[in-house]
Amino acid sequence: MIATRKELEITRAQVDGEAHAVFAETGVKIDYSVGTMIELPRAAMLADQIAELADFFSFGTNDLTQTVFGLSRDDAGTFPAALRRARDPAEGPVRFHRHRRRGRDDAHRFEEGRATKNNLKLGICGEHGGDPARSRSARRSGWIYVSCSPYRVPVARLAAAQAALGATGDRTT
Repeated sequence: MIATRKELEITRAQVDGEAHAVFAETGVKIDYSVGTMIELPRAAMLADQIAELADFFSFGTNDLTQTVFGLSRDDAGTFPAALRRARDPAEGPVRFHRHRRRGRDDAHRFEEGRATKNNLKLGICGEHGGDPARSRSARRSGWIYVSCSPYRVPVARLAAAQAALGATGDRTT
């Protein structure tokens, strides 16, 4: 979890230093990637700057939800129904990523990262990674992976397969 470019700069220098030391000691060199979770709104706003140092981004939907709405997914259910509807009448606060404006904001942040580094790998993780609608949206947006909790994996895999078939148009019956 980082908030600024400087934090990734420090971490990347540490990882690269250790990797090069191991390469020198073993005589073996491997390809590796250094990236970051984008879990804080500040990091999302600085995506273009952070992308300069990152090989990949993974947008952490659980933490973004918590910091944007000021509550956790576990706590959201304890709020009275009227308050939940007032925060997001369509689906409740934990589903904020499916809200059109939030989705546009995510896409914009990803575009900023890709504008800085064309080969930046992009993904999402958290509960939204296991949401079928989010999996389809992720594929259309060019994200290369989603991750989620184990109990959501079967649904996420099915949604990813359906999105892939829909994207190519080669459905079979």
